Amino acid sequence: MNQKLSQIFRNMAFFLKMEGVAFKPQAYEKAAENLETLSEDVGEIYKKGGVDLLEKIPGIGKSMATRIVEYLKTEKIKEYEKLKKKTPVNLDELLGVEGLGPKKIGILYKTLGIKNLKELENAAKNHKIASLSGFGEKTEQNILQAIEFRKKSKGRFLLGEILPKISVIMAKLADLKEVETVSEAGSLRRRKETIGDADILVISSKPQAVIDFFVKMPGVVKIWGKGPTKASIRLKDGFDVDLRVLAKESFGSALQYFTGSKEHNIVLRKIAIEKGYKLSEYGLFKGSKKIAGESEKEIYKKLGMDYIEPELRENQGEINVAIKRKSPKLIGLKDIKGDLHLHSHWNDGIGPQMIEQYIGEAKKCGYEYIGISDHTKFLAIEHGLDEKQLMEQRKYIDKFNKKLKIVNCKLKILCGCEANIMADGSMDISDKALAKLDYVIAGVHSQLKMNKNEMTKRIIKAMRNPNIDIISHPFGRILQRREECEFDFDKILKVAKETGTILEINASPYRLDLNDVNVRKAKKAGVKMIINTDAHQKEQMNLMEYGVSQARRGWAEKSDIVNCHSLEKLNKFFK
Repeated sequence: MNQKLSQIFRNMAFFLKMEGVAFKPQAYEKAAENLETLSEDVGEIYKKGGVDLLEKIPGIGKSMATRIVEYLKTEKIKEYEKLKKKTPVNLDELLGVEGLGPKKIGILYKTLGIKNLKELENAAKNHKIASLSGFGEKTEQNILQAIEFRKKSKGRFLLGEILPKISVIMAKLADLKEVETVSEAGSLRRRKETIGDADILVISSKPQAVIDFFVKMPGVVKIWGKGPTKASIRLKDGFDVDLRVLAKESFGSALQYFTGSKEHNIVLRKIAIEKGYKLSEYGLFKGSKKIAGESEKEIYKKLGMDYIEPELRENQGEINVAIKRKSPKLIGLKDIKGDLHLHSHWNDGIGPQMIEQYIGEAKKCGYEYIGISDHTKFLAIEHGLDEKQLMEQRKYIDKFNKKLKIVNCKLKILCGCEANIMADGSMDISDKALAKLDYVIAGVHSQLKMNKNEMTKRIIKAMRNPNIDIISHPFGRILQRREECEFDFDKILKVAKETGTILEINASPYRLDLNDVNVRKAKKAGVKMIINTDAHQKEQMNLMEYGVSQARRGWAEKSDIVNCHSLEKLNKFFK
């Protein structure tokens, strides 16, 4: 109830701003913010003490309390309904266009009758916007560009698409003599699988020099805004980047605030209020005195909890756990000791060469072991191996391991495969051949739209096969291209626990499968997982960081991930 009322009050504030009403919009915004931070449902507060108790909520006076009661009784607020009829615009659509705020949306509606994105686009294409007061040709073109972007990309990009590009920008900023510290923020820092736009924060005592450099970088195709300490740009790659330049004493609080998520921050502000503090992007205050702000860790400490890693900040129970000082010790990239899902294209005749390349990369990563897992014969198009070819590869790997031992190389190559789970749950290659491998990965690569019950039976039968150790990319999804397979994940987890089958977190940024929610479910069920890259060339071994980020978002610790263990212990997890 609190969230619904909060959104209504925010919308009312927007409508009033469109009309140029003074002061009243601020009252609604303040009421909305305070409702969001309430720990108790506003309906329960009203039941306990009526209007008088509602008026004791900070920011809720007699007028606001009356509107809350009206909504509780009728699920409507007459003033809000009148405002919607008076200005029937789709706020969600129009506010999503870069550069449009309440004032401009109000002008567009009053002068041109624009209510939604389609009408806005038509007006801009017919050059009806440029002549309006406060707009101009530049704004009209900005609107068309912003709409085209929304249509083209739907506003979301893969983490693996954005992170490398932002890392390059951050490195350039870090090289500036005016810059002391650089960090990404927002959903990028939380490592969500898809990103809307990117946020970067820097510490500098000379913000103008940093801003000027930022907006003039190669690849900038649009400057949405440029101010003394903030700039917003569009890159040729199609996404926006916001830069904020901060003083050192406020960097921690700003980083915490702009990292989000919004839901996480709302609860933190509520806790701060309960302790007599005020938390904002500028710092943690006791009255007018700032008591924290330079670092995130001191803010969480002052609020009486563990430091919460950015990947966990989604208001999914992480705050309560942190208050109890029981936060998980999340795995890190340095904890990974090997990668068991590497494809060598063995039957193309380049297998030995690729295995050597993988060994070189593994040494750079500091791995103890790698595993070669080529597809099996059903996937001929993916260079699948038959029983004979698998055994030839097995012999080659055994010989290569002896060579490594002679030169005192501690790295070990394991011989596995990625077998295809057929429609009936059987493997596309003989059990006799599978039994001779160090481990076996099995995955669904065909008939992905099988109904839920049949798919569940199919995967369970594979897990009950004594030769199958790992299920690869269990849901078969490809982000923004292919939906997940349907099956009963609870049943899969139950059988995985029973059979000791390991579930893969596929680190490819196009898959990230298991997702964070299902990683946490697997952890809770006591099912072991493995993070693999599914590499088809040596460079893809560097994708491991995406799988680790996904595991961290799912609260995974070293004990949950089998390739965080030594080779000796890893072998004990295999059937």
